[in-house]
Amino acid sequence: MRETSRTTRERITDRLRGETLSAGALAREFEIRSAEALDHVQHIARSLEDSDETLLVAPPECPDCGFDDFDDLVNRPSRCPECKSENVEEPAFRVE
Repeated sequence: MRETSRTTRERITDRLRGETLSAGALAREFEIRSAEALDHVQHIARSLEDSDETLLVAPPECPDCGFDDFDDLVNRPSRCPECKSENVEEPAFRVE
């Protein structure tokens, strides 16, 4: 199938089968907004429910103190609740 005939969501799914990427990385690669990338990832997760694949999520993490027990594993928090650092890494996604 030609690359131009495939949807962005299909291309993102294939890309996530190859490596772990954040929404920001997906947004840059596919020239979309980060919010759109997150919407695609959430839809991909629902689409995979009836298949033998699953969407794995590496939660956001604070590199300053190591905190990774965020309530929302998909969205990037604005700051760490423990040390108040704004240097929180984005969650990352992979299809396996």
